[in-house]
Amino acid sequence: MELKQYIREVPDFPKPGISFKDITPLLKNPIAFRHVIKRFAEFGSDREVDLIAGIDARGFLFAAPLAVQLELPFIPVRKEGKLPYQTTSMGYSLEYGDSSMEIHTDAIIKGQRVLIIDDLLATGGTMDASTRLIQRCGGEVVGHAVVIELVDLGGRDRLKGNSVLSLIQY
Repeated sequence: MELKQYIREVPDFPKPGISFKDITPLLKNPIAFRHVIKRFAEFGSDREVDLIAGIDARGFLFAAPLAVQLELPFIPVRKEGKLPYQTTSMGYSLEYGDSSMEIHTDAIIKGQRVLIIDDLLATGGTMDASTRLIQRCGGEVVGHAVVIELVDLGGRDRLKGNSVLSLIQY
């Protein structure tokens, strides 16, 4: 299936010079959406996954249905201050400042194998921070899956040693 036809490019959003990759047309099409979940499930089934981690917020849209399909627990990796219980966090740098990701302290049991899901891989900062956060909590990251990869931004290089599946490349 040619998924790129379901991605809308929005020029100059959220600021001039950025070409935003909008996934909402894909989400509106149940066949395309199901295809993404199916491809992620195939990728995960080869890795003996124990948990599905979704990155705030668009990663949740794919990670939650994937977890249901694979009958695995889903854990949210959220931006700082969004989780209601005890958390552990990992800071990271962005091109325009610093940020932090958090998960609940009881989200992972040491040794559990985790597949991380997000909508887009760009510079890899958020994915890398999520990986390090899961590892700090005792989890083993067995792969990363994204709908879209912005290849020229080199995010895959930050995830060396980890398998990365991207369904669409720009």
